[in-house]
Amino acid sequence: MNELAHPQAVASVIMQRWQRVANGADRLPNPWREQPPSHEALERLIMICYQASLLREESRPVTFRLILADPDMFPRDQGPPDGLHCLRFMQTRPFNALEARRLSPAANFYRSLIGVCLDDKRELPRMWGILHSGMRWLQNAHGGRGRPQTLPAALVLSVTGPGQIIIGFGSEVIARAEGGHILPPSANVYDSQWLPQAFEPVRTELITMHQKARSAHGGNWAPLDPTLIRTISQHAIKRLISALRSAHHGATILMLPVEMTDELNDVNRYIDVKYRFADGEPRQRFRSLVMRIMNRVAELNAGSSIPVGWSEYALSNDEQLAAFDEAIFEMAYLVAGCAEVDGAVVLTKSFELLGFGGEISGELPGVVAVRRALDLEGAEAEEEFTESVGTRHRSAYRLCLAVPETLAIVISQDGGVRFIKNREGAVTYWDQASTTSLDV
Repeated sequence: MNELAHPQAVASVIMQRWQRVANGADRLPNPWREQPPSHEALERLIMICYQASLLREESRPVTFRLILADPDMFPRDQGPPDGLHCLRFMQTRPFNALEARRLSPAANFYRSLIGVCLDDKRELPRMWGILHSGMRWLQNAHGGRGRPQTLPAALVLSVTGPGQIIIGFGSEVIARAEGGHILPPSANVYDSQWLPQAFEPVRTELITMHQKARSAHGGNWAPLDPTLIRTISQHAIKRLISALRSAHHGATILMLPVEMTDELNDVNRYIDVKYRFADGEPRQRFRSLVMRIMNRVAELNAGSSIPVGWSEYALSNDEQLAAFDEAIFEMAYLVAGCAEVDGAVVLTKSFELLGFGGEISGELPGVVAVRRALDLEGAEAEEEFTESVGTRHRSAYRLCLAVPETLAIVISQDGGVRFIKNREGAVTYWDQASTTSLDV
């Protein structure tokens, strides 16, 4: 890697973002208002982070998060889980690669940030303390109830491995530096339109069931925000993926059309499921939990004419909702446990758990090339040959070609997450965004 070109390129990306903010073209506020740091100061800061990333602390890689901000912008009376706990040193200290290495164990990557500012004269970086955030900032990526924590709109640099730096403004990732290259942030598949569209029939069925329950209770329940089902399902998938990434085992999750349930329960030409679950309520538990959440949220807000949804669910102190949320969390870990057995976990798109240890038939037509999506909807893509990937990916490609309605999620042993879908007759994949390249 060219050590001189690397920080220059990263600094240029950051300065471009600041210019967009100054010109009003960006929705984020400018944390430095009229006077951003100089290009040279940013290069110096990036170089320090890069050098620190190559070091080790007692045989462990050096990882940390850094926020470039004045400590006075943080309230003194706040702390996790909702706020940020600002601990200032009595005196600032020079920030360099060795200091970053020494401080990184105390400023745990997942729970704290190193507070850095620039001195007034030479714009040299100095450490002013530790900003303790807790782990709620990971919630958007890993799923869960509660209010997700956001960082102020300041420059945040996350060192995740040798030569690997994630660049962000507050909680928003704007670029990644890896392998000597500046890469755009990975697409967040959950923001796409095609993903919720794939589950539209399931949501329609759940809404119909909820309306029947609502009528049976007199119709006084609050109306529901139609996005509630989608959001709960996405958080369940996030929890599942987080659990699988942490296991470092690699896994394949297959979500097939509900109409194929009976076919998949018997001998079929698509998948041989070694461990099948018996039909009945237990394997449909996720759908039952979502229905209970929908009904309970509407019941708790009875009399309201304003639609209620995720906010009311996430912030509620109701014991029943807390129990339902914990039950969904346990479902995610149950599926993750099944995925540790060789073979795919097989579900329907209503999250009905049909079985695990699934072997996709090798007699299905092979896929020579797939499309790697360059945008959220897969409108822009580049062709890739499949010879460079392993059996797990190639099998998922074959099934998505044979059953176009299939959604496959493949998690690699190194934590990479790939969503695979047949889009207009072509097998397409999306590499899912990760908040960090580390696993919790």
